[in-house]
Amino acid sequence: MENDYHMPVMLDKCIEGLQINPGGVYVDVTFGGGGHSKEILKNLDQSGKLFAFDQDPDALNNAIPDDRFTLIHQNFRFLKNNLKLRGVGEVDGILADLGISSHQINERERGFSTRFDAQLDMRMDQVGDLDAKNIINEYSEEELHRIFGMYGEIQNAKTLARTIVSSRIHEPIVGVNQLKASIAKVVPRNKENKYYAQVFQALRIEVNKELEALEAFLMQSVMVLKPGGRLVVMSYHSLEDRLVKNFMLKGKFRGEVEKDFFGNEIKPFKVISKKVIVASPEEVENNNRARSAKLRIAERI
Repeated sequence: MENDYHMPVMLDKCIEGLQINPGGVYVDVTFGGGGHSKEILKNLDQSGKLFAFDQDPDALNNAIPDDRFTLIHQNFRFLKNNLKLRGVGEVDGILADLGISSHQINERERGFSTRFDAQLDMRMDQVGDLDAKNIINEYSEEELHRIFGMYGEIQNAKTLARTIVSSRIHEPIVGVNQLKASIAKVVPRNKENKYYAQVFQALRIEVNKELEALEAFLMQSVMVLKPGGRLVVMSYHSLEDRLVKNFMLKGKFRGEVEKDFFGNEIKPFKVISKKVIVASPEEVENNNRARSAKLRIAERI
C-alpha cells in the first residue's frame, strides 16, 4: 500500500502548483510510493502523459498500470536524456519531492535509520560502489570533517571526524549501533536524536551525491520545461532549499543574476511562491515528515 510505503507531503499544494493542463506532459522525478503521480494522473485526460523517475529498485513495485504512465528506473540527474530517448523534448510541468521515503527509512537493512542496527549502507539505488561503510572507514579526517560540517551542519564536525578516525584503528565500523557507540562521547547531551540524524543526513547526501544530482536536475529542468511550464520542488533541509531558492530566483546556484547588454536580468523562471510554502499544523500532526518540508514553485519564462 502506498501509505505504508510513503505518505505524500502537501499533496494538494503540489498539484495546485503544477496548474495541470489535462492534455499536457508531466514528470514526477521522485516517484517513490506513487502518491503524487496518482494524483497527477487523476488530473490528466486520455491524451495527457506522465513520466516518473526513481532510482530505487523497491519503487518499481509501485508502478501504476495506466497507458498514460511510464516509470523510468533512473536518477533524476539524467532527466533530459531519458525524456529525449522517449521522444519527449518539452514538458508542461515537473514535480520533485526530495529526500528519503518512509519506506527507505523503515527498511532496516537499508541502513538509513538511526533506530535500527544494520549495516551502514544508505545507497538509494542499491547498486553503487560507495556506501556509508566506505565513507566511515576510508575517508580521511579532512574529508569527514568536510562532509559532516557541510552536509550535516554539525558544530563539532572536526572533533567528530577525529573521533571516527581513532575508533576505526581498532576495528572497522560497519554497523549503525557500532557507529553510534564510537561517537557517543562527542554527542551533545539531550540532543542525541538530532545529532545522530545530522550525522546520517551527511552520510546519505555523500553516498548518493544528492546535491550534485539536484543541481544537475535543476539545470536540465530549464531545458525541458515549456514556456509557462511549472517547476514544483519540495525539500527537507536547508542545503537543498537554498539551491532550489537560488536557482528559481536567479537561474544559478551562487552569485548574482546575470544581465544582458542593456542591464536586463536574464532569468529562466518567474517565482510563483513569493514565500516558502509549509505544511499545515494538521498535516504535520498526521505526518511527521511534513514538519521540515519546504515547497517552492516557479514558472518557466
